[in-house]
Amino acid sequence: MRAINHLSVLSLAVALAVTGCQKPANHAAAAAPAADPAPAAAPTAAAATWPTSLVVVGDGFPNLGDPCRQIGESEATVDYLDDSATLAGCLSADAAAKLGGRVVGTVDGVTLVSVPSGTAIPGDGDGQGDAKIPGTDYHAAGPIACSGYKDFPAGRCDAGVIRHTEHGSQLDVTLPDGTKRTIFFNKDGSFLSFSTAQSDGTAGMEISSSRKDYMTIAMLGSERYEIPDVFIMGD
Repeated sequence: MRAINHLSVLSLAVALAVTGCQKPANHAAAAAPAADPAPAAAPTAAAATWPTSLVVVGDGFPNLGDPCRQIGESEATVDYLDDSATLAGCLSADAAAKLGGRVVGTVDGVTLVSVPSGTAIPGDGDGQGDAKIPGTDYHAAGPIACSGYKDFPAGRCDAGVIRHTEHGSQLDVTLPDGTKRTIFFNKDGSFLSFSTAQSDGTAGMEISSSRKDYMTIAMLGSERYEIPDVFIMGD
């Protein structure tokens, strides 16, 4: 009888020891060091807001996606436009400084920069037509927004315009691989057509155009060209 009691006491002691080594699940969770809280999300910068007093052209200047924009003609900018330069607007002074042009003013918080367009020169203002760029037939030259040509990324293409001919105006665009596109405009500055050919496949491409603000968007198949009115018509 005494041996049985001794065995029972020993069994109870072992059971208590084993129980003491086990921890409840919730106790383990409580004892684990707390995970570092997720870092607070950085405050989202306020979306870029362009004032309605400016005609904002395209989605970036000088390249698509850049923070500055080309600025078209409006009551607020008429005194800043120049055939020999592109008028650009930037929401910050730092972005404006990187354009390498001349700051000409500020409108509703936007810094306006006159960026020289190659060797273009302004019209002579004598009523006899625009002056030409020396050594060329062009009255003005500079970059325009272009995209959709082969596998080249969207960007800006060099262009030169011959204004006010007998039939209207002619814009010659140089694509990234040196290929040329010629776009024709009526005397009133409205879009007319592209020059196409069977030899390069352009004759079978669909031609269309649309308007956005003070700009013509000319389409040749998947190719897209954004042409400001002031470039075609001059001053």
